[in-house]
Amino acid sequence: MKKILIIVLVLFQCSVHAQKLPDSFTDGKYVTVNGAKLWVVLVGKGDPLIIIPGGPGSAHLGYRVFDSLANDNEIIYFDAFGRGKSDTAKDVNEYSLARDIEDIEGLRLALHFDKLNVLGHSYGGLVAQGYALKYPSHVKHLILANTFHSFVMWQKNDDNSNHEIKTNYPEVWDSLMKIREAGAVSSDPRHQELYGKVPYGFLYAYNPNNFLGRGGKPYPNSFNSKLYYQMVGKDGDFIVGSDIGTFDYRKDLKNLTMPVLIYGGRYDRVAVPEMMIKYKKYCPQAQFMLFEKSGHNPQVEEPGKLFPVIEKFLHK
Repeated sequence: MKKILIIVLVLFQCSVHAQKLPDSFTDGKYVTVNGAKLWVVLVGKGDPLIIIPGGPGSAHLGYRVFDSLANDNEIIYFDAFGRGKSDTAKDVNEYSLARDIEDIEGLRLALHFDKLNVLGHSYGGLVAQGYALKYPSHVKHLILANTFHSFVMWQKNDDNSNHEIKTNYPEVWDSLMKIREAGAVSSDPRHQELYGKVPYGFLYAYNPNNFLGRGGKPYPNSFNSKLYYQMVGKDGDFIVGSDIGTFDYRKDLKNLTMPVLIYGGRYDRVAVPEMMIKYKKYCPQAQFMLFEKSGHNPQVEEPGKLFPVIEKFLHK
């Protein structure tokens, strides 16, 4: 999941600035949460809608496509602890799923909101689920986008991604196996470099052309790889460990009482449909949708279908 928002970030930088909306680089503010300064950008007016980025390790800029919802919602964009313009940890052990969940509550209190509409994408959906389960009285609506219900599903992502790479990029796979046999693991720089040779759109897109970047001003700390491997485990592209190797919401999701929308993409090779549709079992009260011409980012590939669904859901 570590590539998810780097490409999308580049794609939307130019269009965001052209719309004369608050600028992610300059028009935010720092809010102190659990001893760290977090960068927050508020866009629009209406009920608060917080967007929780994926990764883990991604900053918020790539999600500015959700500005399309700003006519009726006050969108809360933020860089979580260790990402973007926010503070980073002195010790990587400070990064955890539990910390990310508590920071959402800290942001709510600091921004003086009673209830939040919560949208979590990919890894951000883990944070969103954990927050809704721990603080249900402060969640008005919950939206889970291309996300994961358990470590079992995340491991399925690893297994499926590696199967696809082995089958379709055998030259990359062969090089990968050679360094793994010599002792390299996912967090090693050479291992990361080889993984990066697989085009983004291959695993993440319905149509790779939807992710052709246009350049733009680099955003600070747009992806924190040290944080990523701290949370997924040192060999997290093959065997999930650490926080991602233990989380499991499956037995608790049926207890959520707020309106829940869950959606994914038919061509997502990361949050795979085989596991995504099991949300129907674990959270039967939720509205569920698969977008037929999307991969891991329906907000990019089918915004004309997605955003009206979200708007209608938030007005329930």
